[in-house]
Amino acid sequence: MATLVSFFKALLIASLWPSSLSQINVQPVLRHHAERQQYTVPTAPPPKPSSANTSSLTMAELGVNGIFPGLTVTADSGGKRTECGIGALMPWNDHLYMVSYLSVPEGGNGTGLYKIDDKFMMTKIADHRSTYANRLLHKETSRIIIGAWTIDSKGNMDTFEELLKYRVAATAEHLTHPERLVYMLGMDGPLWECDVIRMNCTLLFDLVKTLGIPASAGEQPHFKAAHTMNGRLVVTSNTFEEADFVGFQHGGRLAEWKGPGHNWTILASTAFVEVTGRRNFGRVIYALGWDAASVILKVFDGSNSDYSFWQTYRLPKGSHAYDHLWQTEWPRIREVETERYLMDMHGLFYELSPLGWAGSTWGLRPISQHLRMIPDFTSFRGFLVLGGNQVSSIFDNNVVTGQSQSGLWFGKTDDLWSFGKPQGWGGVWRRTVVRAGEPSDPYLMTGFDHKVLHLYSNQNLTDTLGVRVEVDVTGAAGRMPTEDWLPYTTLYLYPHQLYVSHVFPTGYSAHWIRLVADADCFVTAYFHYT
Repeated sequence: MATLVSFFKALLIASLWPSSLSQINVQPVLRHHAERQQYTVPTAPPPKPSSANTSSLTMAELGVNGIFPGLTVTADSGGKRTECGIGALMPWNDHLYMVSYLSVPEGGNGTGLYKIDDKFMMTKIADHRSTYANRLLHKETSRIIIGAWTIDSKGNMDTFEELLKYRVAATAEHLTHPERLVYMLGMDGPLWECDVIRMNCTLLFDLVKTLGIPASAGEQPHFKAAHTMNGRLVVTSNTFEEADFVGFQHGGRLAEWKGPGHNWTILASTAFVEVTGRRNFGRVIYALGWDAASVILKVFDGSNSDYSFWQTYRLPKGSHAYDHLWQTEWPRIREVETERYLMDMHGLFYELSPLGWAGSTWGLRPISQHLRMIPDFTSFRGFLVLGGNQVSSIFDNNVVTGQSQSGLWFGKTDDLWSFGKPQGWGGVWRRTVVRAGEPSDPYLMTGFDHKVLHLYSNQNLTDTLGVRVEVDVTGAAGRMPTEDWLPYTTLYLYPHQLYVSHVFPTGYSAHWIRLVADADCFVTAYFHYT
């Protein structure tokens, strides 16, 4: 019976099926496919007939979800095995330049400087055995600096021979002679002054000693970024280990120097990884770091003397898998759409405006959560390009990894919204001595669905402690004279009740939130956003 039913079904289908494919109007389907292709990343072409010569399909033409295996950089499998991350990306003279890095100089083989052309074909143009994550457009000589090399607008290269054995984290413009000099910041603390014409370098400082980093006590220097703006050179080091977490000692630094005749000023003694800014739009400098409580965003508004001081904001951590100095590889703030910033920090992408008005930081909101390690990202031929540090043997400490390698991801900026909904946690206080009436730093509140505040005392109480919760709804963080912080509620801790939580109503949001205690205390205030 079943066989008979199947037979009649086959007859019915045959009677309804057109006798020729020409009877099927495929144009709307093709047109829809063509329109859709305009908004998708390149994918693998349709399979060719088995009789065709498929050897013409190169790996550079094969793409899966924005990943192109032909544009992968690798370290050699023989000899020492460490990392092969992508330290810097720089579009220049119709190419995308890319430099890969080892963990330490001479710690492996196979890394180099590469260029990718308009056909997305990759060529290795220099070999090296070191660590580079620096890139800068030296506008005065119309060349880029990436790693230990300069490349002019016609593609001619030159080499800083003295830097081939050093780890170079950042390049910054010179304070007094930008027409031919730049600063080069080494990961281990040296700060050089380099001549881009003569291609030589002079050591100016050992920043480990100058900034008092307790290297002899076990704090490993790990400098990451440098930026020159508003008459100052700002540098970062992201040292953060167990001693930093428990508060025993502090090896990270955010510091600035105003040039010859001035001493260095330490702005913060915790891990900082990025500093950047534009010279217009209010001349705002942004610096990114973290401590045991949260991510930290430091802001310097250089447009008005009334606000020419560093301000501090706090943001959630999207993951604790970025807390150690080794786990945090050059998170960036980069311009990827004209006059708009994209910020990556601790597993969260944010959009950020380069401008600041009246001492306020505008436009910061989370985009997505992710688990990628992204040492650099940029724009190239309409794509958003994310560099990576995918898998590393780390001197064979990772024995299930045979070969270190990293690739690129090509997509659209808007694709980031599909990575993962923003979630995170962090606090304004964590085992913190708080003074009565002294407000906490502003903490980001916008862009997350569900929000909970946990408040507890880290010591016994003899009296009731009140903590006032205040919100900012405009984004000015109370810095506009007529836009003050708004009272939301007051939470209380008692000698018999040292912990309280508050669940914010679904849909409730403000831009920033802060806390104010009515007495001296030793407390933790932690937010969970889900």
